[in-house]
Amino acid sequence: MTTLITGANRGIGKAMVDGYTAQGEKVFGTHRAPDVGQMLALDVTDPASQRALSDRLAGETIDLLVCNAGVYLDKSQDLTVGYPAEMWAQSFAANVTGVFQTIQNLLPQLHRAQNAKIAIISSQMASHTRAPGGSYIYRASKAAVLNLGRNLASDLKPQGIAVGIYHPGWVRTDMGTDSAEISVTESAAGLMERFAALDLDSTGCFETWDGRAHAY
Repeated sequence: MTTLITGANRGIGKAMVDGYTAQGEKVFGTHRAPDVGQMLALDVTDPASQRALSDRLAGETIDLLVCNAGVYLDKSQDLTVGYPAEMWAQSFAANVTGVFQTIQNLLPQLHRAQNAKIAIISSQMASHTRAPGGSYIYRASKAAVLNLGRNLASDLKPQGIAVGIYHPGWVRTDMGTDSAEISVTESAAGLMERFAALDLDSTGCFETWDGRAHAY
């Protein structure tokens, strides 16, 4: 099995690369630096970079694509004076458009697989049932990518490609802070189990890292 994980230079992405490597699987990660071994160059906000990665992998089969790259830029913004338009644009470029373009550009490689899968890392903050306020940009972008994943699941199911959307947990990373509940290793291991279980019967699912169905 060949897996490609975006945003894999640190945090959950790196933990998943390490996990699949330890299992003897072929795995590529991406980062915004030049190619280094199994780490390939990709800026998910740059269409030219997206096309270059697809060209770089022209002869590959991708069995599992994990769209993990993302940003959380509005943690400390103030409702009255914060949340500038440029922050909205940057966040959606990474968290939504970047996910779509990654999938779009790597569809040829996914179509070569027998039972291809796409895993989109969203967040519980995408759910409309959880609305405690704040983080408007991040919440909106993760809700958008949840919607994107659900619609892609409908369109790609007839093509034999399953799509799952996942909440990785509150994880001790730069994004999640040291106060978070679980380690990157726990999150990565749980997500990898979820990806293994994903199939066409469960396509379109929104699940937590530990296997619970999440409310939309």
